[in-house]
Amino acid sequence: MKNVRLISLALSMLICFVSMAQEKTITGTVTDKSNLALPGVTIMVQKSKKATQTDFDGKYSIQAQTGDVLIFSYIGMNTQNVTVKQSNIINVILQENSNQLQEVVVVGYGTSEQEHNSYYRPVEKRRTSKPAREPKGKMVSLPVSSNYVQAAPSQNMIIRGTQSISSKNEPLYIVDGIPVKAKQFAKINPNDVQDVKVLKDIDATSIYGSRASNGVVIIDTKNGIYKNLTENELNEKLKIANNVQPVEPSQEDYNTFVENAFESPKTAPLSTFSIDVDNASYTNVRRFINNGQAVPKDAVRVEEMVNFFKYNYPQPKNSDPFSINTELSDSPWNSKNKVLKIGLQGKNIPTENLPASNLVFLIDVSGSMSDINKLPLLKQSLRILVNELRQKDKVAIVVYAGAAGLVLSPTAGDEKKTITDALEKLNAGGSTAGGAGIELAYKIATENFIKNGNNRVILATDGDFNVGSTSNSDMEKLIEEKRKTGVFLTCLGYGMGNYKDSKMETLADKGNGNYAYIDNIQEANRFLGKEFKGSMFAIAKDVKIQIEFNPKQIQAYRLIGYENRKLRPEDFKNDAIDAGELGSNHTVTALYEIIPAGVKSNYLNEQPDDLKYTKVKESSNNYNDELATIKFRYKKPDGDKSIEMVQVIENKAVVIEKASDDFKFSTAVAWFGLKLRDSKLISNKSSEDILKLARQGLSNDVEGYKAEFIRLIEAAKFDY
Repeated sequence: MKNVRLISLALSMLICFVSMAQEKTITGTVTDKSNLALPGVTIMVQKSKKATQTDFDGKYSIQAQTGDVLIFSYIGMNTQNVTVKQSNIINVILQENSNQLQEVVVVGYGTSEQEHNSYYRPVEKRRTSKPAREPKGKMVSLPVSSNYVQAAPSQNMIIRGTQSISSKNEPLYIVDGIPVKAKQFAKINPNDVQDVKVLKDIDATSIYGSRASNGVVIIDTKNGIYKNLTENELNEKLKIANNVQPVEPSQEDYNTFVENAFESPKTAPLSTFSIDVDNASYTNVRRFINNGQAVPKDAVRVEEMVNFFKYNYPQPKNSDPFSINTELSDSPWNSKNKVLKIGLQGKNIPTENLPASNLVFLIDVSGSMSDINKLPLLKQSLRILVNELRQKDKVAIVVYAGAAGLVLSPTAGDEKKTITDALEKLNAGGSTAGGAGIELAYKIATENFIKNGNNRVILATDGDFNVGSTSNSDMEKLIEEKRKTGVFLTCLGYGMGNYKDSKMETLADKGNGNYAYIDNIQEANRFLGKEFKGSMFAIAKDVKIQIEFNPKQIQAYRLIGYENRKLRPEDFKNDAIDAGELGSNHTVTALYEIIPAGVKSNYLNEQPDDLKYTKVKESSNNYNDELATIKFRYKKPDGDKSIEMVQVIENKAVVIEKASDDFKFSTAVAWFGLKLRDSKLISNKSSEDILKLARQGLSNDVEGYKAEFIRLIEAAKFDY
């Protein structure tokens, strides 16, 4: 008998072993019918707790066995079930759900006896003294999914009553007796829901008071999973479970600026500006659109949107650190005008040839950084950067809250566990001594300065400095002084709701630096992982561009974007004037809109008569074959003397149908940015036309960022 039991046990173990051995890693990509990648698709193994989501590129990986059923679900798409067979690769195309729920009609009842947890009083029974009124409205656009629900922050739920129809007529939301915010209510997993009730009028106010004057939506979950939590605990649990909650940008701060106007080459023959490799504005704009919010106009910096994307420019062929590339074609938004594209391509230096790095992480651990999309995301981001470091690199960590302190002295880049352990121990709390933190970080960086190396402070914060030097002008003076040490600056922005973009932009612009807004871990992986060399290693600094336009060919011109980067003509040769840096393998793109000579335009004022003292003697050479002459100045990363490059731009335009894909896509991005800013200088604001041009330029998109931009055009809301 004993032997029989042993044999049975052995067989059971063998069956388990075989079963486990059959489990394999299934990978694939999820797209829509247009072959665009879908990030955030939920993949579940049926009848198990295994689940995952697609990443930014629509890719996923999950453990499953042959015969298992994978469930693919996504808001607005039909759920699809796929059985795992022999292949380890399963690619799925999800189809749009034409029957997606648009409205839920709420039916009123007569006399009812219900039991509720009241926010104002303990559980009690109440009976309506008279029949409830007939329903007078509908709950609009309640997002529902059978397996998973994502935020739908753009959708308001309104129980319409006797008041006028307004987006402010929002009901009170109750989950297991606890009031929650609307955006958190929308995040509740439908699989957790046992029952949904809607109360109106006296049924609502008699239990929940005046807060329920617009009605109450009540959810009871299975087994009351939230019932024993406090209100704050419930809100925090919903926030963590669903990663990031969209917050209205009421406390966010952006620098205001006026869009560049058209200028005449007769009165302003030179256009001078600093390059800008920042792309924080694009990721911030993406965050607003993905959250279903209208984008604040001052959050849109067109040049940063254009420069988020990489273009197919050739590598430099000589000793200069970048190549110069120009292209002239039609303006897609003003049919009579032309657009001149100027592209720089930084030299790609192999990683093994990059200089040693002396990095100081300057991390904001103040109370405002406690949100899940701030310090927790920040830690994940910097771990990506740490993985790129070599033995010859070193990292120190400085933190600041009520005061600043050193939590990790300079440590070799191959001691990754020591560095990541120090990051993991950080917690948020206190006020924000940003100025003191900058002072200490630069002190550590200069004490460990590597000659001919990459010396850089990496500031990670929401920009909410509120102790010490708080004004942008104070911070500007401080960072300009620190720039003289030869230490570069990278600013990483996190969070929403109280985000201080203006301070981050000021610090990066004045500190020989660059600036990125990290809205999710995919963006952290792009900026700090895939584009590590371009983000962290400068190959040229103080790069300036100056263009002299030929008035014989050009009636007027305007620089698109770069409003905060414009320089005076005399600043071009002044080596004391700061300008932008260019990283290894980085690209920089600038666009000019041009009104050709002889074209009648509504964007031009009447030209003044020729003036007696400014009239220039006509040259015998009309330079008919030249559109402009472009000059560049740059310094080597450790240099103080600038080097000049000169190139003539020929007056040769092609129709936009024959323009390069890079021209089409970059102008589509600029066009979209101008529309978001409600530019008064574009005549065509059709989203359909922007979308069409972007699709025509969709190429060289291995990472899927351009395809994502197309989805943003389709999803964008406008507040005008």
